Amino acid sequence: MGSTTVALAELIAALGGDLLGGSDIAISRIAPLDEADAASISFLANSRYQSQLAKTAAACVIVGPAQAEAAAARGAAIVTPDPYLYFAKLTQWWAARTRPAVHAGVHPSAVVSPEARLGAEVSIGPLAVIEAGAVIGDRARIGAHCVVERDAEVGADTRLAPRVVLGYGCRIGARGLVHSGAVIGADGFGLAPSKQGYVKIEQLGNVRIGDDVEIGANTCIDRGALADTVIEDGVKLDNLIQIAHNVHIGKNTAMAGCAAVAGSTRIGANCTIGGAANIIGHLTLVDGVHISAATTVTRSIHEPGVYSGPHPFEDNASWQKNAATLRQLHTLRERVRALEKK
Repeated sequence: MGSTTVALAELIAALGGDLLGGSDIAISRIAPLDEADAASISFLANSRYQSQLAKTAAACVIVGPAQAEAAAARGAAIVTPDPYLYFAKLTQWWAARTRPAVHAGVHPSAVVSPEARLGAEVSIGPLAVIEAGAVIGDRARIGAHCVVERDAEVGADTRLAPRVVLGYGCRIGARGLVHSGAVIGADGFGLAPSKQGYVKIEQLGNVRIGDDVEIGANTCIDRGALADTVIEDGVKLDNLIQIAHNVHIGKNTAMAGCAAVAGSTRIGANCTIGGAANIIGHLTLVDGVHISAATTVTRSIHEPGVYSGPHPFEDNASWQKNAATLRQLHTLRERVRALEKK
């Protein structure tokens, strides 16, 4: 986690929570319960790991009110209504203290068009390319080998990790994070068949990404065919995700790795899409839909809830019942055969 040492009292002053004992205890790392030592702070957010609480060597454990007494019995504890959220904020606070500072400026090897606009305290890394008409917001960080094409825009405090491509005319808002290898604004997969072969449909739209969006490594977001592909505020995309042309993803939706969304599908706000799930094109998923991993969504979903199944998918409770029945199918067949022989 980086080399730093802080007293628990300092941590409480920064993040809040109720400290039970040990205000003068110093910690130097964040660790899981089963790997923590006397210099570590850890957390318990899932009751499945309750048994590890008494055994852990952590100097302090972040817990919810239900675990406060047990945690205090073994040593120092921070009690908070949501230990996992507290842990997330702790990692941010810790990273801000331990990671090397990034200094503003343009690396001598970067190629920046004189027609690009750079905001205050911008950092442009080695061999990055910023084309004409591009706008880089205040305090944005553009990593090594990134390409920001003509008329593209990067919002304030957004960071592009090395080797990100932001295509022409595309935009990402403020406080975003795009990991290495991501491509925003490649052509959508538009082709018209003819007797001579496929004829390319030029993709004339852009990609519009809101504020506070995170995009994982090697994820691809295609530009729209005519209108734009839209990613609203707060969306979180994992690694290796494919978002096709003209898809619209609502606020605070999260998608796990290797998911794929086909063209012109509209996904609502506050949805979750499990890893390797597939959503075919021209569908609508309302707000609050949760798709289990490896599910194939073949029709629109008009009611919030959890949906599962490779094919056909259905509400999670029904799928679990049918999956349990399927596991017994061979045994049932043998029983029927035996009855038929009688």
